[in-house]
Amino acid sequence: MASEAQPINGLIAGIIGGIVVGIISGSQLSVSGPAAGLATIVAASIHRLDTFEAFALAVMVSGLLQIALGAIKAGVIGRYIPNSVIKGMLAAIGILLILKQLPHAVGYDADPEGDEAFFQPDGENTFSEILVALNRFSPFAFVIALASAAVLLVFELKAIKKSLFAKYIPGPLLAVVAGILINEFLLPEAHILSLRDEHLVQLPIFDSASTFFGSLQTPDWYAIFNYKVWLTAVTLAIVASLETLLSLEAVEKIDPEKRITSPNRELVAQGTGNFLSGLLGGLPITSVIVRSAANVNAGAKTKLSTILHGGLLMISLLLFPNVLNMIPKAALASILIFTGYKLAKISLFKEYYRKGMDQFLPFIITIVAIVLTDLLIGIIIGILAGLFFVLKSNFRSALVMVNDNEKYLIRFSREVSFLNKSSLMNYLEQIPDGASVLIDPLRNEFMDHDIIDTVNDFLASSEARNIRVYIKRDGHQREIFVDPYRNIIE
Repeated sequence: MASEAQPINGLIAGIIGGIVVGIISGSQLSVSGPAAGLATIVAASIHRLDTFEAFALAVMVSGLLQIALGAIKAGVIGRYIPNSVIKGMLAAIGILLILKQLPHAVGYDADPEGDEAFFQPDGENTFSEILVALNRFSPFAFVIALASAAVLLVFELKAIKKSLFAKYIPGPLLAVVAGILINEFLLPEAHILSLRDEHLVQLPIFDSASTFFGSLQTPDWYAIFNYKVWLTAVTLAIVASLETLLSLEAVEKIDPEKRITSPNRELVAQGTGNFLSGLLGGLPITSVIVRSAANVNAGAKTKLSTILHGGLLMISLLLFPNVLNMIPKAALASILIFTGYKLAKISLFKEYYRKGMDQFLPFIITIVAIVLTDLLIGIIIGILAGLFFVLKSNFRSALVMVNDNEKYLIRFSREVSFLNKSSLMNYLEQIPDGASVLIDPLRNEFMDHDIIDTVNDFLASSEARNIRVYIKRDGHQREIFVDPYRNIIE
């Protein structure tokens, strides 16, 4: 609904994301489906293309592009994202879940549950929305939220966790059941406090399978010649792939067994899912960290949970949507708030603070950027911040200069690139006339030609400045630097 599409379009994507992507994917815990991070792009694209059928064709083409990206092994891009950014994304998602679900927990359900953007569709923002919700506080919704939270807390007790009962009945499922029982059976249906309509889950109801399949919107094949379709497809492929790779990296961080998944296989799986979703009139699919985190917290061990959830979604839609439409959104809010707490524990902030500012600042910047913008923009800002601090750290460690009473030591690390040229020149400019310099490149395995030329220029000028230069050399280093004094330390 946040994408300005029909609920059935999202449900189709959820079913395919569970069954199809779940089967093909190598990830054991990742859950795929329509993503809140794409909601703005999807809404704008539907308006740009005029019809949903043309948009469905763009989704199909984006799927083919993702399969091609997987085939050329473009998935490795995700491996270059700093851990501080990934952990920051997880913590930000946790904070967003808490902030965004508080209005639903107190009975204010004006915005879609999956909305992650800072600015809301109703003109409010994440923080002002909470104030609006408190002014429209529903005591009964809050009671349901508290009851659901109590069930979740009980399931966190060690004695309950170890019991056979908890092994087969997940806490979130009982939290939902508790919400239904309180709303439907502890109060008469006509009671003024009971939750109805927009305060409950709202799935479309179909009389039969034929009605369901008749509601599907198939692609407009004639739109293939529309350049806007291709532009939309490329945009979806890039953004959906990026979100999937980030989610995949994040899921690996919270996987208790720390299993590694092939990112290229994941792109192929997501591309296949998007191709089929577009073919059947569904929304774009990505791996979604919120669903994946809920999956992990519910105790999932293998991708069977992902596949079964897609199957159960389809069965529920066809056979008993009325039962799911009894679930209070306040109960779901409790589950997501609980998930958010687990993703954004105080211990995580302490851990990154102890690691130093080079790790802590990208972590915090990612969190703030995601909370104050949206998931995709925030991640991009976080990646840029992470890369800045990575480069800064490399600059600092690539070259070391020590001064002891006009005797200088310059040591090179294993790899020195042209990016370190400015630092090297600054060091060399600090050396006064008449000083003694020892250059130690023995640990170096790669040195850019710009660095070699800079050192050789310094050596060429050293005689005129009465600077004595000594170079630690081996057979390899003898070929790199030109020493006018031949002061070689073998």
